[in-house]
Amino acid sequence: MSILNFVEKFPDEHSCREHFRLQREEAGLKCKKCGCQKHYWLKAKYQWQCSSCKFRTCLRSGTTFQSSKLPLRKWYLAMALMTMTKKGISAKEMQRQLDHSRYETVWKMMHTIRAAMGNRENLYKLTGMVEFDEAYIKQSTPKDTELKRGKGSKGVKNVAVAGQSTPLEDIKTGKKSKHFGYLKMKVLAGHEASQIDDMVMENIDEKSIVFSDLSKSYINIKDYVDIHYQEKSSVESAKTTLQWVHIAISNAKRWILGIHHKIKGKYLQAYLDEFCYKTNRKYFGDRLFDRAIIAMAKIYW
Repeated sequence: MSILNFVEKFPDEHSCREHFRLQREEAGLKCKKCGCQKHYWLKAKYQWQCSSCKFRTCLRSGTTFQSSKLPLRKWYLAMALMTMTKKGISAKEMQRQLDHSRYETVWKMMHTIRAAMGNRENLYKLTGMVEFDEAYIKQSTPKDTELKRGKGSKGVKNVAVAGQSTPLEDIKTGKKSKHFGYLKMKVLAGHEASQIDDMVMENIDEKSIVFSDLSKSYINIKDYVDIHYQEKSSVESAKTTLQWVHIAISNAKRWILGIHHKIKGKYLQAYLDEFCYKTNRKYFGDRLFDRAIIAMAKIYW
C-alpha cells in the first residue's frame, strides 16, 4: 500500500476504527466470559455483545491494541510504513513521520507490531526441502569493548537459520533450479546440540529433508526429520546446497546494519521476526498491510 492509497482509504480515526471492526468480525469473535462466538454490534456503545451471556467486548479488547492509548490511525500508519517499505524503517524515522513527541512510545509500538508478526510466524513449520545453517550477528556493546568476530565472541549472537526451498524445472532450459520458499530465524542461547534440536523440533516438519554442513551441533537432526544430508562447508556448497539460506543471512545482516545499525541482543529476535515476516510475504504486494492487521487483530484469550 502506498502513502497516497493509505490517506485515501484511511483519512481519519473513524475510518480506521470501522475497518478494524470489520476485520475482527471477519476473523471471528470469542466471548471472554463464556467462549460463545456469536455476537451482535451495539452501534451506540461501539461494542459487541455476546448473544449468550450478554458480556460486552470493546473494539480493542483481547487484541494487541488493548492496552494502548494511541489513536488507531497512528497504529495503522506505523504498520503501513513498516510493511510498504522494502528496506524497513527505523524508530527515529517512524517518530518523525508520525509527528510523535516521545521516541520510547514509538519504539514500543514498533516492537508490539514485531511481536504480532512473530506470533504469526510461529503458527507455521517448514516442510519439504530445508536448508539449515547458523549465523553470528553483531549486537550492540559498550564502545570501549574490543570485539572479535565469529563463534564464542561476546559481541555476537548465534542465530539458527532455516530456509525452505522447492526444486523447480526451468521450462525453457530444462535445468533444475531452486526457488526460495519460506524462512525461519531463531536466536539461540548457546552453541550446544540441544539448542539446535529444540529449534528443529519446533520449526521444521518431521517429514522434511534437511541440508546442512558438518557441524557437530547438527548430529541429532536426523532423529527429528525424514532425511538429513550433510556436506562439508566450501565455496561450492555455499552456492549450491546452502545457496538460499546464505542469501537470507547476508540480506538480514545488511538490513540490520543499514537501517538499525546496532541492536541489543535481547531485542534481536524481534527484529528477525520482522525480517522473516516481510521476506516470507515479499510477493504479497498491497496485501501485506492487510495481513499485518489480521496479525494484530488476533484474540489472545
